[in-house]
Parts: sequence; C-alpha cells; structure tokens
Amino acid sequence: MPPETPSDEIRHRLENNVSWITLNRPAAMNALTWDQRERVIALLADASADPSVRAVVLTATGKGFCAGADLRSNGSGSGSGSGSGTADRVAGDVARMIRLGAQRLVTAVLDCEKPVIAAVNGTAAGIGAHLALACDLVIAAEGARFIEVFVRRGLVPDGAGAYLLPRLIGPRKAKELMFFGDAVPAGEAARLGLVNKVVPADVLEAAAREWAERLAQGPTRALALTKQLVNASLDSDRAAALAAEATAQELNMTTADANEGVAAFVERRTPKYLGR
Repeated sequence: MPPETPSDEIRHRLENNVSWITLNRPAAMNALTWDQRERVIALLADASADPSVRAVVLTATGKGFCAGADLRSNGSGSGSGSGSGTADRVAGDVARMIRLGAQRLVTAVLDCEKPVIAAVNGTAAGIGAHLALACDLVIAAEGARFIEVFVRRGLVPDGAGAYLLPRLIGPRKAKELMFFGDAVPAGEAARLGLVNKVVPADVLEAAAREWAERLAQGPTRALALTKQLVNASLDSDRAAALAAEATAQELNMTTADANEGVAAFVERRTPKYLGR
C-alpha cells in the first residue's frame, strides 16, 4: 500500500487508481474547518484532472463521519453561525460565506468527474450529511446516523440540503427531516433511498474498496458523462435531457474505452478499460 500523504486533518492516498480522502479530526467528530474544506475541494479537483484517478472514496476516522461545520474555527466549513457576531456583519456577508464555503464543497463533489463513494462510518450531521448525500454512492456502517441538525440551532439548512434531499426522497419526507431534525439511522436511511448499502462497521472500508475498485476498472469517461447526465436530468426538461444524452454518447464514442467495449462485445471477451 502506498504511504499516505502527510496531513494532520485530512489523510489522502492513491491506491489501485482510487483516491481515498479521509477526514481526520475524530476528537471533534470530524467537524469541518476551513482548511479541511479547502483541502477536500482541492483533492476532488485533482481527482477530476488526474487520469490515474478513476474513483474516489470519502470517509472519516473515529465515531463520526462529519458533525457539520466547525463553528469555533475561523471561516467555518459551512458559514452557518460563524463569524465574529451579528453586530459586525453587513447584508450579504452570510450569503457570501455560504456560497464560498458549504456550497463550494458540495458542488465539488457533484462536479467531480470521477465517481465518488461516501463510506459513512458514523454520525453525519448538517453539512456533514449533505457532504455524504452529494456523493454518487453511499455505503453506511450499521451505527451511522444522518441528522438535519440545522433546525435544532434555529438555522435554515445550507450546503445544498434543500436541493439534495427533495431529489433523493421527495419534498414531503425532506420537510419532515428538516422540520424536526430527528436522527435517521442507517437502516432507515437505506429504506428511504439516502443510502445504497448498510454494512457492519468492521467491513465498511472493505465494502467501499470493493465498489471503488470495480468503478476504477470501468470506462471512466463514460461514467463521468453518465454522472453528468443523471445529475442534470433532475433540473432538465425532456428535450434538454435527450439532447444532452445524444451529445454525451457522441463524445463518448471518441474514447478508447468505448471502442474497446464494442470490440470486446464483438469478440466475446472481457473488455479491458484504460479510463481514456
């Protein structure tokens, strides 16, 4: 296994074409600081640009996946409730903070050109829940929980929560979770469609590795275009969605992997995709 890159609060390694990004502030339940947020955003951008990266796993150490923004740090991961106090703010400060903070983080996951798997080891609350739900696939440990914690603090959900949740589970159930802020156990999250798979905690990493390495052996550009199509379809009308589909297939047919896939089918053999 290659050595991990030196970092205290974010661990990163590249293994079998999979970029592993690990939040590492277990004592704080991995509440996100400004530095952590910026590092994750940068690593996701690197994953998009690096041909050797063909899948991403986002996970964490300790008992919590991410408890939300660290409101005690300078420039919180979310922007909610951070800053020096309402007396020092002017109109637009909070909105700007959220746009440049939590929204950039979630958008970095949604726009990453490689499939991103969340391996949720524990509680995912607030922006931590939205970080997980923005991923393409979610595997959760049996003890994991998802909490729309904003209402408990008298806040409006941010970090794209009111965008993501209705698209995953419908507006009525999304309102229930956001209005009450009740914890959703992993099993219930799977039943609702927030989670793909629930596994015992001691096999979470292995389960994430199995899926990630399967993805890393797939036609990477086709997966990127598929991700874009599915994400865009939720905001598109039929004509726009079908036009985007045709364009994506046109682009994809120029890739080596598409040619390999067709050739392997004709020759009745297993394709060997290179991610190009």
